Amino acid sequence: MKTSIFPYCLFQAEESPYKLTILVPVYNEEDNIERLEKELLEYLKIASVPAKVLFINDGSTDKSLELLEQVCYRNLEFSFISFEKNCGLSAAIKAGFDFVDTELTGYIDADLQTTPNDFNLLLEHIEENDLVTGVRANRKDSFVKNMSSKIANGIRRAFTHDGMDDTGCPLKIIKTCYAKNLPMFKGLHRFLPAMILLQNGKIKQIPVQHFPRIAGEAKYGLWNRLLGPLMDCFAYLWMKKKYINYTINRRGE
Repeated sequence: MKTSIFPYCLFQAEESPYKLTILVPVYNEEDNIERLEKELLEYLKIASVPAKVLFINDGSTDKSLELLEQVCYRNLEFSFISFEKNCGLSAAIKAGFDFVDTELTGYIDADLQTTPNDFNLLLEHIEENDLVTGVRANRKDSFVKNMSSKIANGIRRAFTHDGMDDTGCPLKIIKTCYAKNLPMFKGLHRFLPAMILLQNGKIKQIPVQHFPRIAGEAKYGLWNRLLGPLMDCFAYLWMKKKYINYTINRRGE
C-alpha cells in the first residue's frame, strides 16, 4: 500500500494500476444497464487516469442485479456490491465510499443524463481541489423539475454558503481521503460540497453536458427535490455545529 499524495488524509490507496473508481448507484434500472456498460467501457478507453467501475445495487426489485452480474463477469474493470433491500441514494454512495481503494472517487447516476466522458473535464481540476462537481448546462428536464431543483439549490446555498449552483448534478470527482471522512446520513448526498468545506477542503464546479432520460423512471418527485432538501438543511446545520475538525502539526514515535 502507498500513502495518498494528498494532504489531510489518513487513507492509504491500494497498490493497483487504477487511480479512479467510478461509483454507479443502481435502483431498478434494468433498461439502462446495457447502455451503462457500453458508455462506461467507451470512457475507460479515453479516461485521463486509469479507472475502474463499482456498481452499487440499491436493493433493485427488477432484473438490474442479474444484469450487473453478467456485466461484471465479462468486464475485468467492473465490479458490484448489492444491498439486501433498498436503502436510498445516500446509503449507496456511502457504501461506495467505504469500498473504494483508489486515490480518486467518481460518481455518476445510472440514468446517464450526464456522460462519463465529462469526467475528464472534472479531472483537469482535481489536483488543486478536493471535490470537483458538474453543473448541468442546458438541462433537459421538465419545467417543474428544473424549477423545484433551482428553488432547492437556492435554499441550500442560503443554509450552507457553499457557493455551488447545482449540488444535485450526478457527476463528481472527490479525493477519496475526503470522501471516507464524510459523516453521511440520509439526504446528505446533496451536501457533499458543504461537507468537504467542513474538512477545510477546496471545491470547484464545472459545466457539463446534460441529456434527457431515455429509459427507466425517475426516482424523485416534488418531495424529494424540494421539501426533503429543506428538512435536510436543518440536519446539515446540526452537523456543522457538532462537527469535529482538527489538524495534527507534530507526531513522534
